[in-house]
Amino acid sequence: MTTLVDPHGRPINSLRISLTQRCNFNCFFCHHEGEHGSGDELTVDEVERIVKLAAEQGITKVKLTGGEPLVRKDIVEIVRRISPLVEEVSMTTNASRLKELAGPLKDAGLARVNVSLHTLCPESFEEITGNGTESVTTGIEEAVKYGLNPVKLNMVVMKGINNEEIDSLIDYSREVGGVLQLIEFQELEDGVEHYDSYHYDLVPVEEDLEKRSNKVVEREMHLRKIYYLKDGARVEVVRPMHNSKFCAYCTRIRVTSDGKLKSCLMRDDNHVPFVSLMRGGAPEEEIIGAFNEAVSRRAPFWRDE
Repeated sequence: MTTLVDPHGRPINSLRISLTQRCNFNCFFCHHEGEHGSGDELTVDEVERIVKLAAEQGITKVKLTGGEPLVRKDIVEIVRRISPLVEEVSMTTNASRLKELAGPLKDAGLARVNVSLHTLCPESFEEITGNGTESVTTGIEEAVKYGLNPVKLNMVVMKGINNEEIDSLIDYSREVGGVLQLIEFQELEDGVEHYDSYHYDLVPVEEDLEKRSNKVVEREMHLRKIYYLKDGARVEVVRPMHNSKFCAYCTRIRVTSDGKLKSCLMRDDNHVPFVSLMRGGAPEEEIIGAFNEAVSRRAPFWRDE
């Protein structure tokens, strides 16, 4: 059980580590994990030390993010080093390199993946990402084949671009054995200038999903709902915007790709220097103190009025 609790009574058991800001896709709405990084990246040894320290403080789950974590040539070694330290290591990825890496990552200890898949239409996919769909769908199939389950397919729903494809993605997720995550378009980073044009209200979608479900389960994290549809599909809905419940049940803390502790995805004004302490030879108690300081700075971004 975690020993980390922020000033608002929220236990912290999950760590998201951004391994890079590099990406081989170019999604026009990418929020870059809320980063304005220097381009510097953590070493394998630093990632291992961060996870070891976090685990000693009660962190049980680690998610590797980016950018695109699979562009790092040492990604399998990173997973191999940290997987024995926590209960679960997972990853967000565009799946473009999973064809060759799904097996080695599974052997190294990766538990599961979240794959960005916003459309199955080749033209729309290229418009959104600047790339084709084939490597992604092949990567998804390899992830399922090697048991990186549940393979969650992340669809950022955008008005006028892909909102008409929700049912098609539900069918596809069921066919491949994945779980579809419908994600609300966020007013963050590159999404700010497009928010008014593309934001799509997911409340009516959830109401429809509930009618089509045999069972609805509320997850502990963010109080997200998972809809178990009568046709066998599973759909999870992620609605962070203006959602006080989403923030009230957040259990995450983040590490930026250049080694700062980030207390909230939506904020970039309260980072805590972290890896710089390691590189400067700071004593262990000072490094742990920085971790605890980041936890103390956590505050819900969206709150009830």
